[in-house]
Amino acid sequence: FCRVDPYGFERPEDFDYASYEAFFSRYLVVLTRRAIKWSKLLKGRNSIQKSLKVKRYIRKGIPNEHRALIWMIVSGAQTNMEQNPGYYHRLLEGEKNDKLLEAIRTDMNRTFPDNVKFRKTADPCLQHALYNVLVAYGHHNKAVGYCQGMNFIAGYLILITKNEEESFWLLDALIGRILPDYYSPAMLGLKTDQEVLGELVKMKVPAVAELMERHGVMWTLVVSRWFICLFIDILPVETVLRIWDCLFYEGSKIIFRVALTLIKQNQAFILEATNFPDICDKFKQITKGTFVTECHSFMQKIFTDPGSLSMATINKLRETCREKLLSQG
Repeated sequence: FCRVDPYGFERPEDFDYASYEAFFSRYLVVLTRRAIKWSKLLKGRNSIQKSLKVKRYIRKGIPNEHRALIWMIVSGAQTNMEQNPGYYHRLLEGEKNDKLLEAIRTDMNRTFPDNVKFRKTADPCLQHALYNVLVAYGHHNKAVGYCQGMNFIAGYLILITKNEEESFWLLDALIGRILPDYYSPAMLGLKTDQEVLGELVKMKVPAVAELMERHGVMWTLVVSRWFICLFIDILPVETVLRIWDCLFYEGSKIIFRVALTLIKQNQAFILEATNFPDICDKFKQITKGTFVTECHSFMQKIFTDPGSLSMATINKLRETCREKLLSQG
């Protein structure tokens, strides 16, 4: 058995190889079928137009060999990169903010200690690429600078694109457009979306919302890392990448679909909790096991389980939750 997965992550001591092998042999068939369909769709071109067919294809998963390209195209990162040639390198060559560099340096060794490609001994060591992407981004978006959590996201982008400049533009797409205000110093967008999730749970899984309220558990305690790290280190790598496929195409509502599916599927289990620490522990446990490992069936579930979830609903909830947060100030 391989102790290290294809992305360089070491598998934990208690990794269940047997059930993973069983899942992967089934999933490999799916991947092969999808790869053929994608190759037909792309026909060797480096472009696609958004369409219902493309959306359907993306929901069923992008093969790894096309993933970087499709993310770049559908997120708008490709267009931005082409319209700003040399911009990334100019950011790296320009004046630097020492405080920013210090903050980024501090987090370097904390980023994926369990990934062999990010070790100082690795050749090439991806820490260099990660450092560059974060430094460039901090100088590009001074309002955000650098914020914990961004290192994990940039790290994943580098693992997939194997390209600094593309990772930079994808990070820009996520932070600048797809996620509303998650990484600004006040993190208002992040706090708002955690409250929005709470409201959605009230609507869709009321018994869990009631349990949380009864024990005074704030949503931010159990789900903030889901939002900040976009499920990195929470769910298995393959599953995270499948979620990101949809996130780049369909936007931030995908995060709510995933969160609601995890909560709804595990409702009975969560409701067994009888106190505060118990609830927090249940939320840790629901992100492990076969349900989340079987990424293909999991992704089908996120589009059926939570029921309808329009951007209009989310935006309305965001407005009311943001106002509430601001008035509490």
